[in-house]
Amino acid sequence: MFALRLKTALTAAGYEPRPSVLEREFNLRYWGSPITFQAVRRWLRGDSIPSQDKLQVLARWLSIEPQVLRYGEQASQVCAPMQATRVVPVNGEEDEVLRIYRDLPEEQRQVLRQVILAFARANDLQPGDSQESS
Repeated sequence: MFALRLKTALTAAGYEPRPSVLEREFNLRYWGSPITFQAVRRWLRGDSIPSQDKLQVLARWLSIEPQVLRYGEQASQVCAPMQATRVVPVNGEEDEVLRIYRDLPEEQRQVLRQVILAFARANDLQPGDSQESS
């Protein structure tokens, strides 16, 4: 049963298997639209199973393979834990750029990251700094 595997994975990762905890922590790691309290409550009650993209985020965060979380099968490799990130609202232009960036090959993303960091250094910005657009 998915709900039991999810609760077990949450507890093993040091989190209380409560909807409020799951909602907060999941939304810190998910790039899509935030999930609701009701949705995570259905996951924890076993009324529904998250979509594949959400299952991938859960699995990576909780250091468990997606198929183990979904089906209970033992797998040979454990995913690396995902670090929480802060939520930053984006406008349509930023969303477009982020979507394109995510679809680029890894090598091109690394080049683009280096270009952005060079611009940041040239403008005396540190990673994590943010400025409001005018």
